[in-house]
Amino acid sequence: MDELERKALEYHSAGGIAGKVSVVPTKPCRTAEDLALAYTPGVAKPVLRIEADEEEAYRYTDKGNLVAVISNGTAILGLGDRGALASKPVMEGKGVLFKRFADIDVFDIEIDEKDPERLVDIIASLSPTFGGINLEDIKGPECFRIERELIERCPIPVFHDDQHGTAIIATAGLMNAAEIIGKRLDDMRVVVNGAGAAGISCARMFVAAGVRRENLVMLDSRGVIYRGRDGLTEEKAEFASDTDRRTLAEAVDGADVFMGLSVKGVLTGEMLRTMNHDPVVFAMANPDPEITYEEAMAARSDVVMATGRSDYPNQINNVLGFPFIFRGALDVRATRITEGMKMAAARALAELAKEEVPEEVSAAYGGERFEFGRRYIVPKPFDPRVIEHEAVAVAKAAVADGVARRPITDWDGYRESLRRRMEKYWG
Repeated sequence: MDELERKALEYHSAGGIAGKVSVVPTKPCRTAEDLALAYTPGVAKPVLRIEADEEEAYRYTDKGNLVAVISNGTAILGLGDRGALASKPVMEGKGVLFKRFADIDVFDIEIDEKDPERLVDIIASLSPTFGGINLEDIKGPECFRIERELIERCPIPVFHDDQHGTAIIATAGLMNAAEIIGKRLDDMRVVVNGAGAAGISCARMFVAAGVRRENLVMLDSRGVIYRGRDGLTEEKAEFASDTDRRTLAEAVDGADVFMGLSVKGVLTGEMLRTMNHDPVVFAMANPDPEITYEEAMAARSDVVMATGRSDYPNQINNVLGFPFIFRGALDVRATRITEGMKMAAARALAELAKEEVPEEVSAAYGGERFEFGRRYIVPKPFDPRVIEHEAVAVAKAAVADGVARRPITDWDGYRESLRRRMEKYWG
């Protein structure tokens, strides 16, 4: 047993309470009167109010601050299909992050079902309980269909974080990287290596941000996805290119951006040296990236490098996205998360990274100093300003897109309420 395994297993089992989450009541239950109000006969009163008007559930229950984190365990954190039960530590972990960074309550739900149609039926039937649904670690291509059908069936936000979380943070990073190196998104040649849920979503969002579709090449385990190649899924066909390039080495030659969502070691230093000046490399394979930070720096001194790891600069971390996106969506009672809300989140993160970083952020990272530039293109998760920037931007976009059932009009007041809400976590 290595040191990481020992510490991780001890962390998950210590303290006399197994796991990472628990349910804590928010109202007193110390007297007979409390019991009569919490349960029978008092509980009948809000039941009847909700029967008469379903919106009353947001007043009398935790629905408006409760998200379901749901998985069937078919694509666990790069570990693959390990089963629904084995996904529970990850789903509990997501619950911890929701609570810690956005004060959102979570029930983690692991469903032992691989059939997409049945899985959709099960999740849809659970939707009255929640204000939002976060899908997690569900393999592609089924994940696309599952999310799409749930969005149509459920009157609450449904968000598959494996798709959109990475895309939102990576788009923020790409916009800032382009600004730092003095390139325009619509002039940049982009290579996306990996055509799973995250790869497809990143490609879509890059295009929405300004990358020209004809300048983007996508690869899967068989190589370049080109027009006329057989066996393409609907999602892969969307990004089939008119090109005679077939390998990763050929694809990155002269490219401005490498976006890796694949496996370790596929991008070599030699390949990196063939890229355009000031190349942008997002190597997101975890725990071992497509090219190591050290190898990339040795190959190109002008590279702007990001990974999914916390021990290198520019971590593309999904925790910068989902808690704050759901916070904004829940607070305006959004019926769905729109493309506009996702882009608003990315732009808010990109703008925050340009602001002066407060001392408390430096202290959270061992005294390290951060300044907008090649080694700092996205904010840090432990920056307490993220929630007020991102949640407000998402909520505003929901109102603008017409999906907010309870629009906010006092944005300064909302921003201040977020600060007060999070004081107990930041001190």
